[in-house]
Amino acid sequence: MKALRHWSVRHAGGLRRVYDVFRKYAPSLAVVVRLVGRERSEKLFAPLERAAKGLLFDCRMCGQCVLSSTGMACPENCGKEMRNGPCGGVRPDGGCEVKPKMRCVWLEAGEGRKRIAGQAPAEALLLPPVDQRHRGRSTWLQIAAREDVLPVLEQRPALRALERPKHDFERACESGRFLVTAEIAPPDSSDCTELLQRASRFRGLVDALNITDGAGAHCHLSSVAAAAVLTANGHTAVCQMACRDRNRLALQGDLLGAAALGVRNFLCLTGDDIRNGDHPGAKAVFDLDAVSLLGIARGLRDAGRFASGRKLEAAPNLFLGAAANPFVPPYAERVTNLEQKINAGAQFIQTQFCFDLELLENFMRAVRARGLHERCRILVGVGALRSAKGLRWMAQHVPGVHVPEKVIQRVAHARDQALEGKKILLETIAALRGIEGVAGVHLMGHKNEDLLADAIVESGLRTRVDLDKSEGGVERHCCSAMPGSTA
Repeated sequence: MKALRHWSVRHAGGLRRVYDVFRKYAPSLAVVVRLVGRERSEKLFAPLERAAKGLLFDCRMCGQCVLSSTGMACPENCGKEMRNGPCGGVRPDGGCEVKPKMRCVWLEAGEGRKRIAGQAPAEALLLPPVDQRHRGRSTWLQIAAREDVLPVLEQRPALRALERPKHDFERACESGRFLVTAEIAPPDSSDCTELLQRASRFRGLVDALNITDGAGAHCHLSSVAAAAVLTANGHTAVCQMACRDRNRLALQGDLLGAAALGVRNFLCLTGDDIRNGDHPGAKAVFDLDAVSLLGIARGLRDAGRFASGRKLEAAPNLFLGAAANPFVPPYAERVTNLEQKINAGAQFIQTQFCFDLELLENFMRAVRARGLHERCRILVGVGALRSAKGLRWMAQHVPGVHVPEKVIQRVAHARDQALEGKKILLETIAALRGIEGVAGVHLMGHKNEDLLADAIVESGLRTRVDLDKSEGGVERHCCSAMPGSTA
């Protein structure tokens, strides 16, 4: 099965031509389908299609086949069921984050696309999420019966100017200044005292604070609640929303719920492999991927409609972002995936940790060639660990994190490893400020707020004067008296 799936990708051009011939002549069978009846025809077509496509493509019969657009690599084989490009956790050897022994489906899709002459540019392809009502049904029959249930490859226009108030982080992104954001994890408690203490280290030093959503598939206080608490206490929060744990109904409800509590900024993510976390026996959802979630969130805001098409009573005011990972394969697809996210609605991007400036410069060169840096603000992820042991552990155990061996060795041979890690962080920030298209930095480090806050000041990104001006507010430790959501 695996060998035949790879064979199909290698012969994607010929298989696409066969498909085009079938699509051209299959509607001539519509009369036969009407005579036999829809359900009887389904009983005939579905087993034949399952057998043939299962053999060639390891097809999962989603009922909305997109093989001709994904290089003859079935996206249903993706460990996270992603429909719009690779996740950020592809392993250095090209293995799937969820199924390490299986090659990333999107690496195969990229190779298959190259073999299909006349294939539309990958950046134009935005696949909508699977309609579960059609799962198990025959796509061949849909073509023969001229039924319009196949997903349309959407081409969304560039973001239009919206007549809506713009808030703290969105205004900062439009200001042209070099941006600074930092990431903190919600507590393992309903008591937010510690969260507010950690957040206070960044007051006056950052443009926004990210609240993670089950990072590493570990359970914490919900990102919606934590972001609302930060907002109520005068911080500008970016609420991360991961698709791993919720279907499209729950995600839309949480977006509206967070907006009702005054949260304006959202980072749309697919999510980490659930088996790496503290609840490995839980069921992953992955009803949507990050691109689909962006499109749905944009529909809530711009069209005032749910994904179902039902109209909202009032549209939420959302500022939307997404993640990018230029540091793991497939490198060429990363820029394409970034463009997909921008087309779907991303207005700012935050990347994975950058320990390899050469890979980032290659990525940004391709980004500038497509003009993507002019359509969104790109913040590069940076951080520091206190030891070489910690760096090596992260490189080996955190999917998507790439740390060159020379960086690990530099820290390992330093007399003060924590200080050396900080020096590398400061050098990286200085280098990033000179790369065209990099709009800011996103600082990460689990419960490492003191080091990161000091690095912000020592790098010259912000000054203590900025911090002094911002102090004096009273932390309320609650999320009452929230502003309205529908401005």
